[in-house]
Amino acid sequence: MKHIKGTFQGAGGLSLYYQSWFPQNRAKAIVAIVHGLGSHSGLFDDAARYLIGKGYGVYAFDLRGHGRSPGQRGHINRWAEFREDLSAFLQLIREREPDCPRFLWGHSLGGAIALDYALRFPEGLQGIVVTAPAIGKVGVSPIKMAIGRLLSKVYPRFSLKLGIDRDASSRDPNAVSAYAQDPLRHEYGSARLATEFLQTVNWIQSHGSDLRLPLLMLHGSADRVTHPDSSWAFCMQVTFPDKECYELPGSYHDLHIDINHHEVFADLGEWLERHLPGATNHQPLALCVSKLPSNRSFQPSWEQETVEKKKFFLIPSFLLLRRL
Repeated sequence: MKHIKGTFQGAGGLSLYYQSWFPQNRAKAIVAIVHGLGSHSGLFDDAARYLIGKGYGVYAFDLRGHGRSPGQRGHINRWAEFREDLSAFLQLIREREPDCPRFLWGHSLGGAIALDYALRFPEGLQGIVVTAPAIGKVGVSPIKMAIGRLLSKVYPRFSLKLGIDRDASSRDPNAVSAYAQDPLRHEYGSARLATEFLQTVNWIQSHGSDLRLPLLMLHGSADRVTHPDSSWAFCMQVTFPDKECYELPGSYHDLHIDINHHEVFADLGEWLERHLPGATNHQPLALCVSKLPSNRSFQPSWEQETVEKKKFFLIPSFLLLRRL
């Protein structure tokens, strides 16, 4: 496995941290990951390792105010900063992997960021994956959200602890323990972020019919951080025929670290395979030629775990079903 870490310039010239993972051989596509609020790119290491075992390259970056990226924790001046940061990140990938198909994967707040971007700029994307997207009711006190709206204009940097139960992230006690001990995680959101988030969610939910990309949406039925009904409402609005929306029974919020994460990865891998260029007409798949930076770092190769795949419920293009 090849593992690269570096920085790129986001909105306003802010230097944002990113990392990428590559198989030893050429990748067949790139998956670009956008994490959620209070999280960071390192929490997708297991997902990245699974994907490179399937022949994909993976890029992930730390949002401003998150992880190893600078900025007040959980604060933005305007939502467009997230959008411009993601645009710069995808441009970095285009420069490094010019001939490679690119999929966008957003989780939680990252799901809202990814959908907002894909609805506006679908060009250059092969498809979009969103897991537990924050595009509706969230597990933050309505009182705190109201405080954020009131203070957004007069004290935009005012920050409150979100108060989201850590146990709601995963059914795996080891993952919950790691959450509590992770120095790169935080639990804060600013007044301006609250206002910008609510405005963006309203815009996303009213523009679902504008989506023109293949969509895979996964949401746990027991998610207490973001509500699965908001995902269902968005999916019902999407008129693009290539959409697949699943509710995973009993799953918690962070599907990539929940006890059934290997099944989630398997579903993701199957969907990606079916959406590669040439996958539908059995054409040979072109492999990517990466233009990697000269200071790239290498890590020892790893042994891929054997993943027991469950049955994948394929939805015909004209249907939309939940997993029950």
